Amino acid sequence: MKRLLDNLLRSATVHKVESLGARFKAITLTGPEIAGLSIRPGQQVRVQVGAANFLVDRVVGALRTYSVWRYDDTCLELRVFDHGEGPGAQWARTVSEGDRVHILGPEGRFFCRPSPYHLFVGDETASVAFGAMIRALDDDAPVYAVIEVDTEHEQLPIPGNVVWVHRRGRSPVRSAELGAAVARLDLPSPPGTAYLAGEAGTIQLVRNHLVSDRGWGRRDVMTKPFWAPGRRGMD
Repeated sequence: MKRLLDNLLRSATVHKVESLGARFKAITLTGPEIAGLSIRPGQQVRVQVGAANFLVDRVVGALRTYSVWRYDDTCLELRVFDHGEGPGAQWARTVSEGDRVHILGPEGRFFCRPSPYHLFVGDETASVAFGAMIRALDDDAPVYAVIEVDTEHEQLPIPGNVVWVHRRGRSPVRSAELGAAVARLDLPSPPGTAYLAGEAGTIQLVRNHLVSDRGWGRRDVMTKPFWAPGRRGMD
């Protein structure tokens, strides 16, 4: 298994680490093995970080998934949200310029498709993917975005007219406030395409609103649950 993974992993060097506000870091990777990748905006890579436990480290190491903020054929930039105490969080807090890392991917099917308009809804864990997806749109279709963060310090520079919802310390789980902000949107008819990402319970609330209250088709709503309380193995 280790030999198979070694054949799939690409080696890279940490070129730059920059703190962005309170809880985001920009981590830029470079190196010949990540040159010329085919990465669609909204896709992710898996980074081999610290061990989840001794046995896992002996076999493959711990892999954590991060959305790609920007890629220009020579440099791959991740914007990593600092939360939790797992191996991914520990890696992001201690990584420094010159470190060697290994990545797997790119992967994922959460990217934009042709549509009359685009609706992006999620929390700060989704904002990296959303930023890349919105910047890449070139079809002149209107864009609507509602993103929940704790405070203004977690707002990434996402283009367009973004509605920012601030929690101010309340729980992000099944966020009724985010759902209410989406309900207040004056959206065109017929439906466009919605991209919902972040906490699983909140995604379900917003999806139910779009399908049940606004009459959207289920195929009009793409979902990507990045996390849920007490659950592991999610992106």
